[in-house]
Amino acid sequence: QVQLVESGGGLVQAGGSLRLSCAASISGRIFSILSMAWYRQAPGKQRELVAAITSGDSTNYADSVKGRFTISRDNAKNTVYLRMNTLKPEDTAVYSCKMTTGSFRDFWGQGTQVTVSS
Repeated sequence: QVQLVESGGGLVQAGGSLRLSCAASISGRIFSILSMAWYRQAPGKQRELVAAITSGDSTNYADSVKGRFTISRDNAKNTVYLRMNTLKPEDTAVYSCKMTTGSFRDFWGQGTQVTVSS
């Protein structure tokens, strides 16, 4: 089984920065990890992909965060990070991480709140 725990959310002023972390605890046998990703969901809106990183370290970002957010990972710690710079009020949302395994199973964390004040 896989358990994902996010941390690092909070309240920040517009223009500020935060770094989110998603630590994976893995028990039992799983196939390789294909990718890890960050999603966000704002009140009244659909969940959207923010950034993703593959096992080959390829990354992709939502257009709205390109140049401001950076996804990275530490394989030794089974942790993925999201560095968020130049935050805007419209970045306010619950941010969740997702792991996709080699058997194409998805696991989700519980989410962490990010609030950007203007």
